[in-house]
Amino acid sequence: MPNILVGSQIFDLAFHPTSDVVYTGLLNGKVKAFTYDEQGAHSAAFDLRISKRSCRGLALSPDGSSLYAVGKNRTLHIIDTSTGIVSETRQGVHDAPINRVVHPTPHLLATGDDDGVIKVRDLMPMLSLTMMYGSVWVQLWDPRKQDATHTYTQHFDFISDFMWLQDKKQLVATSGDGTLSVMDVRSKKSEPFAHSEDQEDELLSIVPFKGGTKVAVGTQLGIISIFNRNKGWGDCVDRVPGHPHSVDALCALPSTYPSSHNTILTGSSDGLLRVIELLPTRLVGVIADHGDFPIERIAIDRGGEGRWVGSAGHDEVLRMTDLREVLDDEDERAEAEAEDGAGDEERDASDDEEPAEVPLPLTKTGTAEEDSGDEEKEADEKSSGDESDVPKPNKRRKNEKGDLKGRPPKRGKNQVDVDPSFFSGL
Repeated sequence: MPNILVGSQIFDLAFHPTSDVVYTGLLNGKVKAFTYDEQGAHSAAFDLRISKRSCRGLALSPDGSSLYAVGKNRTLHIIDTSTGIVSETRQGVHDAPINRVVHPTPHLLATGDDDGVIKVRDLMPMLSLTMMYGSVWVQLWDPRKQDATHTYTQHFDFISDFMWLQDKKQLVATSGDGTLSVMDVRSKKSEPFAHSEDQEDELLSIVPFKGGTKVAVGTQLGIISIFNRNKGWGDCVDRVPGHPHSVDALCALPSTYPSSHNTILTGSSDGLLRVIELLPTRLVGVIADHGDFPIERIAIDRGGEGRWVGSAGHDEVLRMTDLREVLDDEDERAEAEAEDGAGDEERDASDDEEPAEVPLPLTKTGTAEEDSGDEEKEADEKSSGDESDVPKPNKRRKNEKGDLKGRPPKRGKNQVDVDPSFFSGL
Protein backbone atom coordinates (compact mmCIF):
# COMPACT_ATOMS: atom_id res chain seq x y z
CA MET A 1 0.00 0.00 0.00
CA PRO A 2 1.86 3.13 -1.18
CA ASN A 3 1.81 6.20 1.05
CA ILE A 4 2.45 9.64 -0.42
CA LEU A 5 3.95 12.14 2.01
CA VAL A 6 2.70 15.65 1.28
CA GLY A 7 4.16 17.64 4.18
CA SER A 8 0.92 19.19 5.42
CA GLN A 9 -2.61 18.22 6.40
CA ILE A 10 -4.76 17.28 3.40
CA PHE A 11 -8.13 19.00 3.16
CA ASP A 12 -9.25 17.53 -0.15
CA LEU A 13 -8.08 15.27 -2.98
CA ALA A 14 -9.11 14.71 -6.58
CA PHE A 15 -8.10 12.19 -9.24
CA HIS A 16 -7.67 13.04 -12.91
CA PRO A 17 -10.50 11.33 -14.86
CA THR A 18 -8.26 9.84 -17.57
CA SER A 19 -4.65 9.98 -16.31
CA ASP A 20 -2.81 8.50 -13.33
CA VAL A 21 -2.55 11.81 -11.49
CA VAL A 22 -3.85 12.77 -8.05
CA TYR A 23 -4.18 16.33 -6.72
CA THR A 24 -4.18 17.35 -3.06
CA GLY A 25 -5.29 20.60 -1.40
CA LEU A 26 -3.29 21.34 1.74
CA LEU A 27 -3.53 23.29 4.96
CA ASN A 28 -0.52 25.43 4.02
CA GLY A 29 -2.29 26.77 0.91
CA LYS A 30 -0.52 24.54 -1.58
CA VAL A 31 -1.86 22.30 -4.31
CA LYS A 32 0.38 19.31 -4.92
CA ALA A 33 0.02 16.86 -7.80
CA PHE A 34 1.51 13.36 -8.00
CA THR A 35 1.70 10.79 -10.75
CA TYR A 36 1.51 7.06 -9.94
CA ASP A 37 1.73 3.75 -11.78
CA GLU A 38 0.20 0.27 -11.57
CA GLN A 39 2.60 -0.75 -8.81
CA GLY A 40 1.83 2.34 -6.74
CA ALA A 41 5.16 4.07 -7.34
CA HIS A 42 4.69 7.83 -7.38
CA SER A 43 6.51 11.04 -8.24
CA ALA A 44 5.73 14.74 -7.85
CA ALA A 45 4.11 16.42 -10.86
CA PHE A 46 3.89 20.00 -9.56
CA ASP A 47 3.88 21.93 -6.30
CA LEU A 48 1.88 25.17 -6.44
CA ARG A 49 1.19 27.64 -3.66
CA ILE A 50 -2.07 29.39 -4.46
CA SER A 51 -2.63 31.12 -1.12
CA LYS A 52 -1.18 31.74 2.31
CA ARG A 53 -4.37 30.25 3.74
CA SER A 54 -5.68 26.71 3.52
CA CYS A 55 -6.91 25.10 0.30
CA ARG A 56 -10.09 23.30 1.38
CA GLY A 57 -11.70 22.06 -1.83
CA LEU A 58 -10.69 20.71 -5.25
CA ALA A 59 -12.72 19.83 -8.34
CA LEU A 60 -11.63 18.80 -11.81
CA SER A 61 -13.45 19.62 -15.02
CA PRO A 62 -15.01 16.53 -16.65
CA ASP A 63 -12.21 16.39 -19.24
CA GLY A 64 -9.50 16.95 -16.64
CA SER A 65 -8.07 20.05 -18.32
CA SER A 66 -8.81 22.43 -15.43
CA LEU A 67 -8.53 22.12 -11.68
CA TYR A 68 -10.70 24.40 -9.50
CA ALA A 69 -9.36 25.17 -6.04
CA VAL A 70 -11.13 27.03 -3.22
CA GLY A 71 -10.33 27.74 0.39
CA LYS A 72 -10.23 30.07 3.33
CA ASN A 73 -9.29 33.15 1.29
CA ARG A 74 -12.75 33.11 -0.42
CA THR A 75 -11.08 32.95 -3.84
CA LEU A 76 -11.62 30.64 -6.80
CA HIS A 77 -8.40 29.54 -8.49
CA ILE A 78 -8.41 27.84 -11.90
CA ILE A 79 -5.30 25.75 -12.61
CA ASP A 80 -4.24 24.40 -15.98
CA THR A 81 -3.46 20.74 -15.23
CA SER A 82 -1.15 20.37 -18.24
CA THR A 83 1.21 23.12 -17.07
CA GLY A 84 0.52 23.36 -13.33
CA ILE A 85 0.03 27.12 -13.60
CA VAL A 86 -2.87 29.22 -12.30
CA SER A 87 -4.70 30.39 -15.42
CA GLU A 88 -7.34 32.51 -13.66
CA THR A 89 -8.11 33.85 -10.19
CA ARG A 90 -11.47 35.21 -9.06
CA GLN A 91 -11.38 36.89 -5.70
CA GLY A 92 -14.24 37.45 -3.29
CA VAL A 93 -16.60 34.92 -4.85
CA HIS A 94 -18.00 34.28 -1.35
CA ASP A 95 -18.29 36.38 1.79
CA ALA A 96 -17.11 33.49 3.98
CA PRO A 97 -14.39 30.83 3.62
CA ILE A 98 -15.31 28.29 0.94
CA ASN A 99 -15.53 24.70 2.17
CA ARG A 100 -16.60 22.60 -0.85
CA VAL A 101 -16.58 22.76 -4.64
CA VAL A 102 -18.03 20.42 -7.28
CA HIS A 103 -17.89 20.48 -11.10
CA PRO A 104 -20.65 18.05 -12.20
CA THR A 105 -21.06 19.15 -15.83
CA PRO A 106 -18.79 20.91 -18.34
CA HIS A 107 -20.63 24.21 -17.79
CA LEU A 108 -21.61 24.08 -14.13
CA LEU A 109 -19.62 24.75 -10.98
CA ALA A 110 -21.02 24.88 -7.43
CA THR A 111 -19.37 26.12 -4.26
CA GLY A 112 -20.47 26.08 -0.63
CA ASP A 113 -19.06 28.12 2.26
CA ASP A 114 -18.90 28.13 6.05
CA ASP A 115 -22.07 30.23 6.34
CA GLY A 116 -24.11 27.72 4.34
CA VAL A 117 -24.15 29.77 1.14
CA ILE A 118 -24.20 27.77 -2.11
CA LYS A 119 -23.33 29.51 -5.37
CA VAL A 120 -23.76 28.00 -8.80
CA ARG A 121 -21.81 29.35 -11.74
CA ASP A 122 -22.07 28.81 -15.48
CA LEU A 123 -18.47 28.51 -16.58
CA MET A 124 -18.57 29.71 -20.19
CA PRO A 125 -17.77 32.76 -19.50
CA MET A 126 -18.95 33.34 -15.84
CA LEU A 127 -23.85 35.92 -14.76
CA SER A 128 -24.90 36.89 -11.49
CA LEU A 129 -28.23 36.24 -9.90
CA THR A 130 -28.29 36.19 -6.13
CA MET A 131 -31.23 34.54 -4.42
CA MET A 132 -31.88 34.62 -0.71
CA TYR A 133 -33.88 32.14 1.28
CA GLY A 134 -33.52 31.92 5.02
CA SER A 135 -30.19 32.94 6.45
CA VAL A 136 -27.74 30.77 4.50
CA TRP A 137 -26.49 31.36 0.98
CA VAL A 138 -25.97 28.82 -1.78
CA GLN A 139 -24.52 30.06 -5.03
CA LEU A 140 -24.46 28.41 -8.45
CA TRP A 141 -21.84 29.51 -10.96
CA ASP A 142 -22.06 29.48 -14.74
CA PRO A 143 -18.47 29.14 -16.03
CA ARG A 144 -19.41 31.30 -19.02
CA LYS A 145 -20.21 34.19 -16.70
CA GLN A 146 -18.11 36.09 -14.19
CA ASP A 147 -20.62 35.91 -11.35
CA ALA A 148 -22.99 33.33 -9.88
CA THR A 149 -26.17 32.47 -11.71
CA HIS A 150 -27.89 31.19 -8.56
CA THR A 151 -27.35 31.79 -4.87
CA TYR A 152 -29.15 29.67 -2.28
CA THR A 153 -29.34 30.51 1.39
CA GLN A 154 -31.56 27.82 2.93
CA HIS A 155 -28.76 26.58 5.21
CA PHE A 156 -27.35 28.42 8.21
CA ASP A 157 -24.21 26.32 8.84
CA PHE A 158 -21.28 25.07 6.75
CA ILE A 159 -21.82 23.13 3.53
CA SER A 160 -20.17 19.75 4.04
CA ASP A 161 -20.71 17.87 0.77
CA PHE A 162 -22.38 17.87 -2.65
CA MET A 163 -24.02 15.19 -4.79
CA TRP A 164 -25.16 15.58 -8.41
CA LEU A 165 -28.31 13.82 -9.70
CA GLN A 166 -27.70 13.47 -13.42
CA ASP A 167 -31.19 12.13 -14.23
CA LYS A 168 -32.96 15.14 -12.71
CA LYS A 169 -30.22 17.76 -13.18
CA GLN A 170 -30.41 18.49 -9.48
CA LEU A 171 -27.74 19.36 -6.95
CA VAL A 172 -27.98 17.94 -3.42
CA ALA A 173 -26.11 19.59 -0.55
CA THR A 174 -25.57 18.48 3.04
CA SER A 175 -24.95 20.92 5.85
CA GLY A 176 -23.78 21.13 9.41
CA ASP A 177 -27.20 22.53 10.33
CA GLY A 178 -28.59 18.97 10.20
CA THR A 179 -30.49 19.24 6.91
CA LEU A 180 -29.97 18.51 3.24
CA SER A 181 -31.44 20.43 0.32
CA VAL A 182 -32.11 19.67 -3.34
CA MET A 183 -31.70 22.41 -5.93
CA ASP A 184 -32.95 22.31 -9.51
CA VAL A 185 -30.29 24.32 -11.33
CA ARG A 186 -32.58 24.76 -14.37
CA SER A 187 -35.17 26.62 -12.32
CA LYS A 188 -35.10 30.40 -11.89
CA LYS A 189 -36.61 30.18 -8.41
CA SER A 190 -34.55 31.20 -5.43
CA GLU A 191 -35.94 28.40 -3.24
CA PRO A 192 -34.61 24.84 -3.30
CA PHE A 193 -36.67 22.09 -4.90
CA ALA A 194 -36.75 20.22 -1.57
CA HIS A 195 -35.42 20.71 1.94
CA SER A 196 -35.32 17.95 4.53
CA GLU A 197 -36.39 18.14 8.13
CA ASP A 198 -33.81 18.68 10.83
CA GLN A 199 -32.03 15.35 11.38
CA GLU A 200 -30.79 16.53 14.79
CA ASP A 201 -27.20 15.79 13.82
CA GLU A 202 -24.56 17.31 11.56
CA LEU A 203 -24.71 15.88 8.03
CA LEU A 204 -21.13 15.43 6.82
CA SER A 205 -21.11 13.32 3.64
CA ILE A 206 -23.42 11.89 0.99
CA VAL A 207 -23.35 9.19 -1.69
CA PRO A 208 -25.98 7.41 -3.84
CA PHE A 209 -26.47 3.63 -3.97
CA LYS A 210 -29.02 1.08 -5.26
CA GLY A 211 -28.73 2.57 -8.73
CA GLY A 212 -29.25 6.09 -7.41
CA THR A 213 -32.68 5.31 -5.94
CA LYS A 214 -31.37 5.59 -2.39
CA VAL A 215 -28.91 7.96 -0.74
CA ALA A 216 -26.62 7.36 2.23
CA VAL A 217 -25.68 10.32 4.45
CA GLY A 218 -22.89 10.23 7.04
CA THR A 219 -23.42 12.03 10.34
CA GLN A 220 -21.43 13.35 13.27
CA LEU A 221 -22.75 10.68 15.67
CA GLY A 222 -21.61 7.80 13.44
CA ILE A 223 -25.05 6.91 12.05
CA ILE A 224 -25.61 6.51 8.31
CA SER A 225 -29.03 7.94 7.41
CA ILE A 226 -30.79 6.40 4.40
CA PHE A 227 -33.01 8.53 2.15
CA ASN A 228 -35.33 7.01 -0.46
CA ARG A 229 -35.79 9.30 -3.45
CA ASN A 230 -39.10 7.66 -4.31
CA LYS A 231 -40.47 8.69 -0.89
CA GLY A 232 -39.21 12.25 -1.00
CA TRP A 233 -36.49 14.18 0.77
CA GLY A 234 -38.42 15.18 3.88
CA ASP A 235 -36.91 12.64 6.24
CA CYS A 236 -34.71 9.55 6.23
CA VAL A 237 -36.39 6.15 5.95
CA ASP A 238 -33.75 4.18 7.82
CA ARG A 239 -30.69 4.63 10.02
CA VAL A 240 -27.64 2.39 10.14
CA PRO A 241 -25.70 2.59 13.43
CA GLY A 242 -22.36 1.00 14.12
CA HIS A 243 -19.57 3.48 13.45
CA PRO A 244 -18.03 4.44 16.80
CA HIS A 245 -17.26 7.95 15.57
CA SER A 246 -18.39 10.40 12.90
CA VAL A 247 -18.71 9.31 9.25
CA ASP A 248 -16.82 12.13 7.55
CA ALA A 249 -16.52 10.70 4.03
CA LEU A 250 -18.48 8.36 1.78
CA CYS A 251 -17.66 6.94 -1.64
CA ALA A 252 -19.31 4.49 -4.04
CA LEU A 253 -17.53 1.39 -5.34
CA PRO A 254 -16.67 1.07 -9.05
CA SER A 255 -19.56 -0.38 -11.03
CA THR A 256 -17.39 -3.31 -12.16
CA TYR A 257 -17.85 -5.00 -8.78
CA PRO A 258 -20.98 -7.19 -8.56
CA SER A 259 -21.91 -5.79 -5.14
CA SER A 260 -21.38 -2.13 -6.08
CA HIS A 261 -25.13 -1.44 -6.08
CA ASN A 262 -25.31 -1.68 -2.29
CA THR A 263 -21.67 -1.43 -1.15
CA ILE A 264 -19.92 1.80 -0.19
CA LEU A 265 -16.67 2.99 1.37
CA THR A 266 -16.80 4.94 4.62
CA GLY A 267 -14.13 7.13 6.17
CA SER A 268 -14.52 7.73 9.89
CA SER A 269 -12.81 9.87 12.49
CA ASP A 270 -11.54 6.69 14.17
CA GLY A 271 -9.04 6.40 11.31
CA LEU A 272 -10.52 3.32 9.59
CA LEU A 273 -11.52 3.05 5.94
CA ARG A 274 -14.33 0.47 5.84
CA VAL A 275 -16.23 -1.38 3.13
CA ILE A 276 -19.91 -1.53 4.13
CA GLU A 277 -22.86 -3.32 2.58
CA LEU A 278 -26.19 -1.57 3.06
CA LEU A 279 -29.69 -3.04 3.19
CA PRO A 280 -28.89 -5.59 4.52
CA THR A 281 -26.05 -4.13 6.56
CA ARG A 282 -22.73 -5.95 6.82
CA LEU A 283 -19.16 -4.94 7.48
CA VAL A 284 -17.19 -6.41 4.58
CA GLY A 285 -13.85 -5.35 5.99
CA VAL A 286 -11.36 -2.62 6.85
CA ILE A 287 -9.05 -1.81 3.94
CA ALA A 288 -6.96 1.07 5.36
CA ASP A 289 -5.99 2.34 8.78
CA HIS A 290 -4.81 5.88 9.52
CA GLY A 291 -4.20 5.10 13.17
CA ASP A 292 -5.38 7.83 15.52
CA PHE A 293 -5.93 10.32 12.70
CA PRO A 294 -9.45 10.83 11.27
CA ILE A 295 -10.25 10.18 7.60
CA GLU A 296 -11.94 13.22 6.08
CA ARG A 297 -11.70 12.58 2.33
CA ILE A 298 -11.81 9.47 0.15
CA ALA A 299 -11.94 9.17 -3.64
CA ILE A 300 -11.42 6.55 -6.37
CA ASP A 301 -9.38 7.26 -9.48
CA ARG A 302 -10.51 7.17 -13.10
CA GLY A 303 -13.77 8.97 -12.39
CA GLY A 304 -14.71 6.50 -9.65
CA GLU A 305 -14.17 3.45 -11.88
CA GLY A 306 -10.49 2.75 -11.23
CA ARG A 307 -8.53 0.45 -8.93
CA TRP A 308 -6.95 2.94 -6.52
CA VAL A 309 -8.76 4.57 -3.63
CA GLY A 310 -7.12 7.54 -1.96
CA SER A 311 -7.82 8.41 1.68
CA ALA A 312 -6.62 11.48 3.55
CA GLY A 313 -6.80 12.74 7.10
CA HIS A 314 -4.72 14.72 9.54
CA ASP A 315 -1.55 12.62 9.25
CA GLU A 316 -0.07 14.51 6.26
CA VAL A 317 -0.14 11.29 4.23
CA LEU A 318 -2.21 10.32 1.20
CA ARG A 319 -2.81 6.58 1.48
CA MET A 320 -3.38 4.73 -1.79
CA THR A 321 -5.16 1.38 -1.46
CA ASP A 322 -5.44 -1.10 -4.33
CA LEU A 323 -9.06 -2.21 -4.44
CA ARG A 324 -8.21 -5.26 -6.52
CA GLU A 325 -6.00 -6.62 -3.76
CA VAL A 326 -8.59 -6.22 -1.01
CA LEU A 327 -11.92 -6.70 -2.79
CA ASP A 328 -11.13 -9.30 -5.44
CA ASP A 329 -10.19 -11.69 -2.64
CA GLU A 330 -13.58 -11.05 -1.09
CA ASP A 331 -15.33 -11.83 -4.40
CA GLU A 332 -13.30 -15.03 -4.85
CA ARG A 333 -14.09 -16.08 -1.29
CA ALA A 334 -17.80 -15.48 -1.87
CA GLU A 335 -17.71 -17.53 -5.07
CA ALA A 336 -15.86 -20.34 -3.28
CA GLU A 337 -18.47 -20.37 -0.53
CA ALA A 338 -21.23 -20.51 -3.12
CA GLU A 339 -19.52 -23.48 -4.83
CA ASP A 340 -19.02 -25.23 -1.49
CA GLY A 341 -22.67 -24.68 -0.66
CA ALA A 342 -23.68 -26.18 -3.99
CA GLY A 343 -21.41 -29.16 -3.28
CA ASP A 344 -23.08 -29.70 0.09
CA GLU A 345 -26.48 -29.76 -1.58
CA GLU A 346 -25.28 -32.35 -4.09
CA ARG A 347 -23.87 -34.52 -1.29
CA ASP A 348 -27.09 -34.21 0.70
CA ALA A 349 -29.10 -35.22 -2.35
CA SER A 350 -26.85 -38.21 -2.98
CA ASP A 351 -27.43 -39.50 0.56
CA ASP A 352 -31.10 -40.01 -0.25
CA GLU A 353 -30.36 -42.32 -3.19
CA GLU A 354 -29.68 -46.11 -3.17
CA PRO A 355 -26.30 -47.04 -1.65
CA ALA A 356 -25.25 -48.87 -4.82
CA GLU A 357 -25.58 -45.67 -6.83
CA VAL A 358 -23.43 -43.57 -4.52
CA PRO A 359 -20.01 -43.03 -6.20
CA LEU A 360 -17.06 -43.53 -3.92
CA PRO A 361 -14.66 -40.62 -3.53
CA LEU A 362 -11.42 -40.74 -5.44
CA THR A 363 -8.33 -41.08 -3.27
CA LYS A 364 -4.84 -39.87 -4.00
CA THR A 365 -3.50 -43.43 -4.58
CA GLY A 366 -6.29 -45.29 -6.33
CA THR A 367 -9.49 -45.15 -8.37
CA ALA A 368 -13.11 -45.78 -7.50
CA GLU A 369 -13.00 -49.25 -9.05
CA GLU A 370 -10.07 -50.35 -6.89
CA ASP A 371 -11.73 -49.04 -3.75
CA SER A 372 -15.06 -50.70 -4.52
CA GLY A 373 -13.53 -54.18 -4.07
CA ASP A 374 -12.21 -53.40 -0.64
CA GLU A 375 -15.13 -54.17 1.68
CA GLU A 376 -13.18 -53.47 4.83
CA LYS A 377 -12.21 -50.00 3.58
CA GLU A 378 -15.81 -49.30 2.64
CA ALA A 379 -16.96 -50.33 6.11
CA ASP A 380 -14.33 -48.10 7.68
CA GLU A 381 -15.51 -45.16 5.60
CA LYS A 382 -19.10 -45.73 6.68
CA SER A 383 -18.15 -46.03 10.32
CA SER A 384 -15.82 -43.04 10.25
CA GLY A 385 -18.72 -40.71 9.30
CA ASP A 386 -17.42 -37.21 9.83
CA GLU A 387 -13.78 -38.24 9.23
CA SER A 388 -14.16 -38.01 5.44
CA ASP A 389 -11.37 -36.48 3.36
CA VAL A 390 -13.90 -34.20 1.67
CA PRO A 391 -13.08 -30.70 2.96
CA LYS A 392 -15.87 -28.88 4.68
CA PRO A 393 -16.51 -25.22 3.88
CA ASN A 394 -15.28 -22.79 6.46
CA LYS A 395 -18.20 -20.79 7.70
CA ARG A 396 -17.23 -17.19 8.35
CA ARG A 397 -18.60 -15.53 11.40
CA LYS A 398 -20.93 -12.70 10.57
CA ASN A 399 -20.77 -9.46 12.43
CA GLU A 400 -23.59 -8.80 14.79
CA LYS A 401 -26.13 -6.35 13.52
CA GLY A 402 -24.82 -2.83 13.81
CA ASP A 403 -21.26 -3.94 14.59
CA LEU A 404 -19.16 -1.88 12.19
CA LYS A 405 -16.28 -1.04 14.49
CA GLY A 406 -13.72 -3.24 12.78
CA ARG A 407 -11.36 -3.33 15.80
CA PRO A 408 -11.34 -5.69 18.82
CA PRO A 409 -12.32 -4.09 22.15
CA LYS A 410 -9.41 -2.47 23.93
CA ARG A 411 -8.20 -3.57 27.35
CA GLY A 412 -9.50 -1.35 30.12
CA LYS A 413 -7.08 1.14 31.61
CA ASN A 414 -7.62 -0.22 35.15
CA GLN A 415 -8.18 -3.87 34.22
CA VAL A 416 -5.97 -6.32 36.21
CA ASP A 417 -5.68 -10.07 35.76
CA VAL A 418 -5.69 -11.82 39.21
CA ASP A 419 -5.30 -15.50 40.05
CA PRO A 420 -8.54 -16.67 41.77
CA SER A 421 -6.44 -18.45 44.45
CA PHE A 422 -5.41 -15.00 45.70
CA PHE A 423 -8.81 -14.63 47.33
CA SER A 424 -8.96 -18.12 48.90
CA GLY A 425 -7.25 -17.10 52.14
CA LEU A 426 -9.29 -13.89 52.63
